[in-house]
Amino acid sequence: MSVTLLIEQLLNGVQLGTMLFLMASGLTLVFGVMGLINLAHGSFYMVGAYATAAVTASTGSFLVGLGAGIIAAALVGALVELIVIRRLYHRPHLDQVLATFALILIFSEGTRWIFGSSPMRLSPPSWLTGFVTLPGDTRYPIYRLMLIGVGITVSIALYFLISKTRLGMRIRAGESDREMIGALGVNISKLYTLVFALGAGLAGLAGALVGALQSVQVGMGEPVLILAFVVIVIGGIGSIKGALFGALLVGLVDTLGRVYLPIFFRTFMPPSEASGVGAALAAMLIYILMAIILAFKPKGLFSAHD
Repeated sequence: MSVTLLIEQLLNGVQLGTMLFLMASGLTLVFGVMGLINLAHGSFYMVGAYATAAVTASTGSFLVGLGAGIIAAALVGALVELIVIRRLYHRPHLDQVLATFALILIFSEGTRWIFGSSPMRLSPPSWLTGFVTLPGDTRYPIYRLMLIGVGITVSIALYFLISKTRLGMRIRAGESDREMIGALGVNISKLYTLVFALGAGLAGLAGALVGALQSVQVGMGEPVLILAFVVIVIGGIGSIKGALFGALLVGLVDTLGRVYLPIFFRTFMPPSEASGVGAALAAMLIYILMAIILAFKPKGLFSAHD
């Protein structure tokens, strides 16, 4: 178990965590402000990836495609809020779950109808290919370092948006007492649309960035959505700080577990069995972590007001 491998996997865990934060922050904002369980959040991740891939292919510019992916996801999110979600705020959570699950199917089949079933190719720009040498002679992809930088930048921007701006004040007030801010003259419907579009745009950004590492395909948002729900449960529903800490924790535990658990089991098991047992336990590790945290902190690590 070399130092180089450890540094590389720590960075991979942080990179996964920052991308999960982009997903989870929008999800926790929507639930915290609007009280909505949105299973379709992963669909905005997919929309961002497909829009980025399509525009990048037609223009040859990754940055133009990235901007298009964010805008497309935010606009689709705003339209979904106006047409569907707005009718669900005062409905039971079961109705919200069923309606947003239906949206998953609609988005998946609609995407398959427009782009086909085959995965789309999205590559990083040439100026983000290659490697940098880190301490310990670790060579690490420039693009993955850029993803970490984007995640950190977005987290700082979200902090200032939520804590230092008038819109952030309204969002925080909406989490605490939405009836009161409505009585004070704030347009609740407009605020909800903005928050939902912001969350969808963040998911679209994550999908666009990760799409250059993986294939862009139908249904790519659902596995990430499950991890995002784990993140907000661990971090605390409605807390941006909790989403950040939870995402980094999940990213590191998942990445390090998948690499080091099979190595650990090889010390006293045959290699073939160790790989199977290690992989199986690694897949459960974040859920075990969630159960342990909830046993001691039932509301997660942070409250909505932290």
